[in-house]
Amino acid sequence: MPPATGGGLAESELRPRRGRCGPQAARAAGRDVAAEAVARSPKRPAWGSRRFEAVGWWALLALVTLLSFATRFHRLDEPPHICWDETHFGKMGSYYINRTFFFDVHPPLGKMLIGLAGYLSGYDGTFLFQKPGDKYEHHSYMGMRGFCAFLGSWLVPFAYLTVLDLSKSLSAALLTAALLTFDTGCLTLSQYILLDPILMFFIMAAMLSMVKYNSCADRPFSAPWWFWLSLTGVSLAGALGVKFVGLFIILQVGLNTIADLWYLFGDLSLSLVTVGKHLTARVLCLIVLPLALYTATFAVHFMVLSKSGPGDGFFSSAFQARLSGNNLHNASIPEHLAYGSVITVKNLRMAIGYLHSHRHLYPEGIGARQQQVTTYLHKDYNNLWIIKKHNTNSDPLDPSFPVEFVRHGDIIRLEHKETSRNLHSHYHEAPMTRKHYQVTGYGINGTGDSNDFWRIEVVNRKFGNRIKVLRSRIRFIHLVTGCVLGSSGKVLPKWGWEQLEVTCTPYLKETLNSIWNVEDHINPKLPNISLDVLQPSFPEILLESHMVMIRGNSGLKPKDNEFTSKPWHWPINYQGLRFSGVNDTDFRVYLLGNPVVWWLNLLSIALYLLSGSIIAVAMQRGARLPAEVAALAIMTPILWIRKPRNHEIKKLAPGHTARLSQVLLRGGGQVLLGWTLHYFPFFLMGRVLYFHHYFPAMLFSSMLTGILWDTLLRLCAWGLASWPLARGIHVAGILSLLLGTAYSFYLFHPLAYGMVGPLAQDPQSPMAGLRWLDSWDF
Repeated sequence: MPPATGGGLAESELRPRRGRCGPQAARAAGRDVAAEAVARSPKRPAWGSRRFEAVGWWALLALVTLLSFATRFHRLDEPPHICWDETHFGKMGSYYINRTFFFDVHPPLGKMLIGLAGYLSGYDGTFLFQKPGDKYEHHSYMGMRGFCAFLGSWLVPFAYLTVLDLSKSLSAALLTAALLTFDTGCLTLSQYILLDPILMFFIMAAMLSMVKYNSCADRPFSAPWWFWLSLTGVSLAGALGVKFVGLFIILQVGLNTIADLWYLFGDLSLSLVTVGKHLTARVLCLIVLPLALYTATFAVHFMVLSKSGPGDGFFSSAFQARLSGNNLHNASIPEHLAYGSVITVKNLRMAIGYLHSHRHLYPEGIGARQQQVTTYLHKDYNNLWIIKKHNTNSDPLDPSFPVEFVRHGDIIRLEHKETSRNLHSHYHEAPMTRKHYQVTGYGINGTGDSNDFWRIEVVNRKFGNRIKVLRSRIRFIHLVTGCVLGSSGKVLPKWGWEQLEVTCTPYLKETLNSIWNVEDHINPKLPNISLDVLQPSFPEILLESHMVMIRGNSGLKPKDNEFTSKPWHWPINYQGLRFSGVNDTDFRVYLLGNPVVWWLNLLSIALYLLSGSIIAVAMQRGARLPAEVAALAIMTPILWIRKPRNHEIKKLAPGHTARLSQVLLRGGGQVLLGWTLHYFPFFLMGRVLYFHHYFPAMLFSSMLTGILWDTLLRLCAWGLASWPLARGIHVAGILSLLLGTAYSFYLFHPLAYGMVGPLAQDPQSPMAGLRWLDSWDF
């Protein structure tokens, strides 16, 4: 693949080649030619003609933008109930309005923006967002949907301008805009309270800004150059702040920047001081600025979400101490652990939770049929344990007994407070993890056997040291088997209430899975200390939140009856995703890409790889395209406004003859790189995947389609006919693609805008005869 340097011009023009900034981009190539050709001609283009071209350029951009907004805002209020993941992201918007702490596997920017949109539009944060299908009734939801639709509407003009700058072809840009405007999948994702339109907005903004600052390369350190470079950094921070998928566009900009700096370093006309300035500018705008903004979003996130909520249990005890309403906030508890204390024990690995038990037994055939022991992420009475001596049943809280502290190396029993059964292990195999031992609750009223005995050890401490609440990192060593109490992190089946497996591992290596701390501590015989001194610093909070998000992402597994998909399904539009409704009486919305658009994109990727390879080999061997083909490539912006003048064609500079190939290789290569980076990493992911994960890649494949077909139609036209007829063939080909895309949208638009009535197999259905694949479930 060619280096990601953008621009789309000949190799000899790599530095001054990248065109202009601002509105002149549409006709920049035409003016390059006109400047040379007309300079040698006694006739100069009239001022009125150039102004007419500018008006035409702005009119086309306005038309593209207006059509995009019209399709995204049409019937935005329907259906007036929760659809698909609105139940998650709408609820998280409510949490921001109510300042309630929660946990999500994605960074906070997208949810913060949704919450802000809801707040500004009058939503009070009281709707529960419990499940899909719940009606919004009197609650204001249009502000949040409208915000997502607003950002989703900008995808089309952003793609239009990106392709226009890469190809210098209005026809390629218009074709790209049509593909995205009339894609039912992009339309559906843009109309609901989701993170996807916000993420794709920042991805496309970063791509456009990168291409624009490449175009300003002939004027480094000018105001437009700084503007687009800085805007690229801001957009990168936005993309990463919504989802970690934003790393893919960061990688693309990074590769482009490396190629750019490598070229500058090889330009001997530039001093090393100048190269150093270029490097410093990119470090400041593409590394320091995005990191500062990304960090600032988390600072705002932590500042706003100051109240205890459903996400507390995913985080450490010290983190929870900063949340008002949490039992650790402004709390005072005994500092050192003593016998008779009622405690909760929390695993130090992120998102594992508290040592937990309940009255349910392990099912038949799963080890010993004894009481289940798990870890649980939420606060619960079943997390409470009483710490006792191993060799006595006397009550340590009896006022007649002196206080006796638990020390490193002591042999103890942990008695479950709610069921009075002891923490127990034996040589039976754990339910999920091979070669680990089962952990159960055993005994009656605290009376069990020697398999209930554990040695408590403080990591990196000497025997005899007291154990501090919250701060001591402790391990429990089973006295009989010698194994270590831990959690594998594996989710138990339904019989285990989908809580996490607890095992006793014979492998004694210290890992966070087997290290615990005491969090809650109740003992009326001990004095209390304030927990304020334990609150973590902002860098510690930031690091912990990322560890929890990464672990949460990797642990996402499909639920029963949930539609998931594989990455190879996505480009072929193999299977959609039901947003709303199932039966013929329901209001049904089905996420599915416009098959004409998607299959054309798939064909374009294959054709690009073939044609790009052929042209690259031909150019390497010194082959040159006919001058007329290059002329058509250069004159495309003029063709859409007026007929080109003869002197503009005949006076072409010889260096422009390779321009068409460079558009295909460099412009097309840039967007193909984007598609590759946003698609293939999903094959390496172990988490659950859904159809909507492909849509950022789909944006790039649509841009590639616009560039490729515009180029191929020019080549075919000029290979078969003279100038007037070739122009007609090219325009007719582009119009056919535009009309075909629009007509396919007319056929499939009920999928996006919703439908009620017979299903697709019924002849009376609006989708009758359009279920082209059996896997389409509408």
